[in-house]
Amino acid sequence: MTDETEIAMTANAWPFEEARALYNEKLGGKVPEKGYVLFETGYGPSGLPHIGTFGEVARTTMVMNAFKTLYPDIPVRLFCMSDDMDGLRKVPDNIPNKEMVGEYLGKPLTQIPDPFGCHDSFGHHNNECLKRFLDSFGFTYEFKSATEMYKSGAYDHALLKVLENYEKIQAVMLPTLGEERRATYSPFLPVSPKTGNVLQVAMTKIDKENGTVSFIDEDGTETTVPVTGGHCKLQWKADWAMRWYALGVDYEMSGKDLMESVKLSGKICRILGGVPPKNLTYELFLDEKGEKISKSKGNGLSMEEWLKYAPAESLSLFMFQKPKTAKRLYFDVIPRATDEYLNFINAYEKQTGKDRFNNPAWHIHNGNPPKPETGLSFGILLNLVSVCHSNDPAVIWKYITGYAPEASAEKCPTLARLVPYAVAYYNDFVKPNQHYRAPQGREIDALRELKSVLESSPASATGEEIQTAVYEIGKKYYADDLKGWFKVMYETLLGQQTGPRMGSFIALYGVKESIALIDNALNGKLAG
Repeated sequence: MTDETEIAMTANAWPFEEARALYNEKLGGKVPEKGYVLFETGYGPSGLPHIGTFGEVARTTMVMNAFKTLYPDIPVRLFCMSDDMDGLRKVPDNIPNKEMVGEYLGKPLTQIPDPFGCHDSFGHHNNECLKRFLDSFGFTYEFKSATEMYKSGAYDHALLKVLENYEKIQAVMLPTLGEERRATYSPFLPVSPKTGNVLQVAMTKIDKENGTVSFIDEDGTETTVPVTGGHCKLQWKADWAMRWYALGVDYEMSGKDLMESVKLSGKICRILGGVPPKNLTYELFLDEKGEKISKSKGNGLSMEEWLKYAPAESLSLFMFQKPKTAKRLYFDVIPRATDEYLNFINAYEKQTGKDRFNNPAWHIHNGNPPKPETGLSFGILLNLVSVCHSNDPAVIWKYITGYAPEASAEKCPTLARLVPYAVAYYNDFVKPNQHYRAPQGREIDALRELKSVLESSPASATGEEIQTAVYEIGKKYYADDLKGWFKVMYETLLGQQTGPRMGSFIALYGVKESIALIDNALNGKLAG
């Protein structure tokens, strides 16, 4: 065991806890017979990849990377499974040629023409979107298509096991279904040889010896098909269990809404002779009102929306933090997540040993976080954009280089990415709600003193020195309410209820510019 591995063994970040539990509880402290540990995530390709897809793959990758660090001699693999053999139940709203797609309802996604006209099928199109999506974030995975797995025979042995244990599986599933559904339920969904549709129909005959099932086809005739070779697929809970058994899946996480499904699929997996994977149940996201996010409602935040305003690393941090706790996923969490990410990057540089393994930056960057740059926060950049009244990143950089002459887009790639994000976020969320008010009473005296202090400050004054002066003024005028002093500056100088560390902001914006800003507030030019 290397020194790094020994230190990592003491880390208590949740991916390390999950990795140790996987090794000790699921694997029994040894390498699986197949020779590697298999992590899995699943994807329903009737729609485009979304923020939940990112979260599941990102979190699973974090556990896999922790496992590789703890047990470097054990090979690992991550399968990203696409359920592209599912029959299409309804036409998605966000595609072209809806009428054409509507003619293929019931058929496997890989048998429906691509409404975008660029791939062999609708399923292939969405699979390529998924792969491009995952590749854009640098995930390491192996893509698996359900259609290819079923048709290639990779699942044949497991499908015959399902047939062999048909009655036992029915005994697990039927009590969980309504009366009408029980009357026709079968774990097998035959593909009609006449129409190509995936059928949810009752079986009229189960032939275990010949490996076939019989059913009444759409034309009213009794039809017999093999359960192997892609002639049938499985209902999804049985499919999940069969996949775990057939592939030897060792780890798969899922949302809280699938807790009962995990239990049922686990029972079916054991009936087949397999051992269910180690599972982590993560909480679901909430919208701004604290209500569960629903794709049909459209409440919440999409992947594209987050990435318009902040880097993917900030979203990775949001996914890392407290996966078992329900969290609001809305626009106002973006600046905080971004600044927390920057803080963890800065802290990592100063940390050693176990503290580094517990730092989210280690998990976001697979043990190799970038170096800290200027120390500027996203919140301060937002406020800089606010007072600059400019959408031009070049203007913002003039202030940045005045604050940190050594900074440049080439030397500070993280900061270079943050500047246009700050401009976009300011324009869409800060500016529409910006409201300046004129200072009154002691607020005027306090701001005048702040102006006077800045006028007498040396050009070399640091953000910390300015912050100390700001505090002293606050103690003089707001000894009873120091927070109120900062709120005064935010509301009169920035037009907001909250704001940045003022010493750092003034140092970035410039002392002369800050004096002019105070003058404008005192003269009523901002509130006007």
